[in-house]
Parts: sequence; C-alpha cells; structure tokens
Amino acid sequence: MDWEQNVMHHIGNTRSSSKRDHLLHTPDAFVRAALPGMQKAAAIVHAAPAMGAAFTQYTAEMEQGGTLGQASGSRFLYVLEGSLRAGGRGVTAGQYVYHPPDSGFAVAAAQPSRVVVIEKDYLALPQQDPPKLFFGDEANVTPYGLEGDTWLNVRQLLPADQAFDFAVNTMTYQPGATLPNVEIHVMEHGLLMLAGSGIYRLGDDWYPVSAGDFIWMGPYCPQWFGALGKTPAKYLIYKDWNRHPLASRGK
Repeated sequence: MDWEQNVMHHIGNTRSSSKRDHLLHTPDAFVRAALPGMQKAAAIVHAAPAMGAAFTQYTAEMEQGGTLGQASGSRFLYVLEGSLRAGGRGVTAGQYVYHPPDSGFAVAAAQPSRVVVIEKDYLALPQQDPPKLFFGDEANVTPYGLEGDTWLNVRQLLPADQAFDFAVNTMTYQPGATLPNVEIHVMEHGLLMLAGSGIYRLGDDWYPVSAGDFIWMGPYCPQWFGALGKTPAKYLIYKDWNRHPLASRGK
C-alpha cells in the first residue's frame, strides 16, 4: 500500500518547467537517445533550435569505447566524469576542449564517461580567422570575484579572444552568495548545475535548483540566482558573445 501511495504521489509531477523564454530541465524528466554518428553512447538533449535556442547543448553518456558523431559547427566538450580521447589527447574530469568547425574531430571514451557537449554554427567576423583547437583544465584557470565579490568566483574557460563567438564559464557561489542584480540582456544561456543548490528566478517564476539540473535562458529573460544550503553551489554556463546584435543568430 505504501508503495502504491508513493507511485500515485509522483504520477504527473516534475520540477521541470518549459516557458516561452526559459526552461528548467530536471533529471526526472530526462530522455536519452543516440544522435547520428554516436556509437555506444546516448544524449540527453537539453537545448536545441526546436525550442528557439541558437545553439545545442546535451549531456553525452558514453560507454568505454563509445564515440560521438561529427559536429556540424564548432563544439565545446567539458568532461564531468571519466575520460576521453579527443583530438589525439586525453581529457579527464574538469578538463575541456574547443574545436573549430569542419575540423574532423574524433571523440572516444577511454572509460565510461559523462560529457557536456555544446555545439553552435560558427558566426565568423570579417577578416577574422576562426579560433584554433584549444584544450584547457579548469583547475589551471585563475578565478576572479564577480564585481569584486570573493564569495562568487568566476572561471573563464575560453580565451578572451573575439575569434570565439561564445563563452563558457564556471561560477562558484559560497552559501548565501547571490548575483548582484537581476540581469536582463541580449545573450542567451545554457546552464548545468554541477554542485550544491539554490534558488533561480527566471522571468516571473522562482525555482529551487540543485546539482544535475539544466536551465536555458532566452534573450532578455530576467534572471537571478542565490546559493542555499551548507555547501558551495557551482554551475557551468554558456553564453553567445563577441558578436553585434544585428548579426544573424546562429548563422
């Protein structure tokens, strides 16, 4: 009877929410499917053009020896668990790689792995070459306090170079730390909670969030975050960057 009551309690309930200008995608609502070219791997697609996003973000779950298909544009990989062989090099948890469009880049799992994958059609600048292949390690990136707040540390994972048309950062909040203001801007975000918990304002809605949750924020979506609990909250966040607003989004 207790089991039946528990099942009935959860039928039809989810923390996930999909609105015009934002999405909260929680693990209880994840659906896994292989994308073209994947072998021994599956993707949880969090954000895609079908919802109005100008990029695609998914979590790839890979068996040992599993591979990703080729990317049609530029691609950023951040290893959550396990290790990869990417571009002939090993990439382990906390490390990442950016590869430019049309690079013919091979990605294979050296062991069972979970990987953040961000893909975007590259938007070139006149007389500007695309970025080169780039490998990084979050542990080697010096953090800085957002607007001088040392309780909210930012690590900028990609170089501050206008050749890149998007940025990826990690942000770590000590318990009680918050964004300094409600932000409203032209950039869109893809955000994966990596650790801890907190409360996110998206539009006029307020959501409790924790490690494993994904958030998409469309352009001009009001947004604010505060960390709750006894341990730091941390997320990985994408934003389009370094391009004029009149440029065609995602082209």
